[in-house]
Amino acid sequence: MRKPLLLCLMFLTGTLPALAQDQDIEEKSIDMMINEFFNPAADAVFSVIFYPIITLKGVEVPFILLWLITGAIVFTFYLNFINIRGFGTALDIIKGKYTHEGDPGEVTHFQALTAALSGTVGLGNIAGVAVAIATGGPGATFWMMLFGLFSMSSKFVECALGVKFRDEHADGSVSGGPMYYLRKGLAGKGMGRLGGFLAAFFSVMAIGASFGGGNMFQVNQAAQQFVVITGGQDTMIGQNTWIFGLIMAILVAVVIIGGIKSIARVTERIVPFMTAFYVISAIIVIVTNIGQVPDAFATIVTGAISGEAFGGGLIGTLITGMRRATFSNEAGVGSAAIAHSAVKTSEPVTEGFVASLEPFVDTVVVCTMTALVIVISGAYKGENVNDGIALTSEAFASVIDWFPYMLSVAVILFAFSTMISWSYYGVKAWTYVFGKSNISVTIYKFIFCIFIVIGASVSLSGVINFSDGMLFAMSLPNILGCYILAPLVKKDMQSFLTRIKKGNIEVYD
Repeated sequence: MRKPLLLCLMFLTGTLPALAQDQDIEEKSIDMMINEFFNPAADAVFSVIFYPIITLKGVEVPFILLWLITGAIVFTFYLNFINIRGFGTALDIIKGKYTHEGDPGEVTHFQALTAALSGTVGLGNIAGVAVAIATGGPGATFWMMLFGLFSMSSKFVECALGVKFRDEHADGSVSGGPMYYLRKGLAGKGMGRLGGFLAAFFSVMAIGASFGGGNMFQVNQAAQQFVVITGGQDTMIGQNTWIFGLIMAILVAVVIIGGIKSIARVTERIVPFMTAFYVISAIIVIVTNIGQVPDAFATIVTGAISGEAFGGGLIGTLITGMRRATFSNEAGVGSAAIAHSAVKTSEPVTEGFVASLEPFVDTVVVCTMTALVIVISGAYKGENVNDGIALTSEAFASVIDWFPYMLSVAVILFAFSTMISWSYYGVKAWTYVFGKSNISVTIYKFIFCIFIVIGASVSLSGVINFSDGMLFAMSLPNILGCYILAPLVKKDMQSFLTRIKKGNIEVYD
């Protein structure tokens, strides 16, 4: 009887007995046990998805990155740089200029944008940029910005398709995203079997990505920042970060029970406020050091061109920048198309315009500001170089000494908003595979919350490898489907723009 009681007591205090090789009993924290189990699996996922196909100047180049880069460039040229010339139209659509109250859907254009942005603007910008600079040098952020501009076109195509091929249910709810336009769109092209396979493959990868990049990475970095602010690794939470994860899991569960409308109500309040706070803080740091800004830009551009990187010269810098940009804005991955599919509109292509703003806000604006702060401060040369969120926190603290405390609040809220948005992506992918019953949905949400606890406990390297592996795998079926269906998007786009010029679309003030 004593042994079970002892085991329960040790579980509650964060330690469990484990037999060492010499049969002595070694105490391991729950965090350590989770790490030992999870990290090998994460490394295996990463090695498969990022399998290199060529080696340039000693740097292995994975196929998956070439796949994403090529797609963004092709869509940009095919749509005649709609990422640039459609900017004003996108702003008009967000204002509701071409939206009728009776249009089908669940959320407004602005709510759809903020719901999707909540899945991208956040720790990918705060910690992701720091990781990019730490591994690829300051020059990696140049490639992040450049790829962000091109990836606006990828986002345009996938989100327009998401609305075009969504399912509208009798209760007014909708289901959309790559799994629907891959199945229905390709079936319309006489490729039903291929579409069915790609849709199923995408859904499985999306489920994995919802547990990884949309969940574990977020809570992992939030937990690390919370530990730093509350006293470091020697505290109870510092030694048992799973407790932080458990608290976050409970808070997330309260919101995601309500579905997309509940998520949209939360994100439309959190995202604009926290993004504004973060951007204003970055501007304060930049303005305070305005004389160093030209040198900071020069460092970034020089590092991009010369390849003076920590991770493999020019090619290593470029690969790091592209990888972190995709993780940040998710263009080409197809995740945002799930959120945008719920928009109220009778013109599917309008959401393509709106969605194209995401990579601009996320990567071109917010990531650039983070990079400037880190480079200006010189923090990337310090001891926190391998800790994403700590590096950014140190950079801001060089000018605003109390900023780490505010950053903790921002990080937790950003992580929270990202997780609830990704829970919606994941549940749509889950129900596509396992059905829409209440039991099925409840099972997914329970597993999602379990991964929040796991994510708070494991190392950053393991989280990044698993997150990148699952997230990038989604682009394989998604971009292939977008290539096949892009002519439909181009036709709708040209029709919409022509009708605007001719005044044939009713305008609402």
